[in-house]
Amino acid sequence: MKPEALLSALHVAERLKDTPRHCYTSGGRRESVAEHSWRMTLMAYFVSDLFPEADMEKVYKMCLIHDLGECFTGDIPTFLKTEGDEAKEEALLDRWVGTLPEPFRGEMRALYEEMAARQTLEARIYKAMDSLEAVIQHNESDIATWEPHEYELNRTYAYDKVTFSEELIALREAIRQETEDKIAQSQS
Repeated sequence: MKPEALLSALHVAERLKDTPRHCYTSGGRRESVAEHSWRMTLMAYFVSDLFPEADMEKVYKMCLIHDLGECFTGDIPTFLKTEGDEAKEEALLDRWVGTLPEPFRGEMRALYEEMAARQTLEARIYKAMDSLEAVIQHNESDIATWEPHEYELNRTYAYDKVTFSEELIALREAIRQETEDKIAQSQS
């Protein structure tokens, strides 16, 4: 990629550093989209030994690019995001990806299609990391920041994303136990 195109792409991606997510960090500030993407990529690295047959470089790329559409729309929590919101984000993202030089334009479009279909092992791993990281971060935040419906959401969210892997099911169960412990501690 030529320097000018690279700088342009990086300037757009930088917006994710300033785009807050719904969740808070353990230190009490809003988490950024960039921080979420970074840690779910790290999670994918830490579980890579569980999936020797997977193309983990592809998974890391999926994790890194999955929320780039939020550069244009901001973050809308899963429980509030409508089909219209998703369509708008996809259209704006596709327009931006269309401005990128090859091979990145083609590769990113192919990755986004694969991610949306969630048929490949790589796409399933990426989506599991995305969902699990959100629940972990929620557990790390002060329970005073939780909305009433988030107690049940933190108990149940992402189970449907991990059914393809016994190890990820066990991880999700460990995360649920952290949720239960956090709730119990807040009530004592």
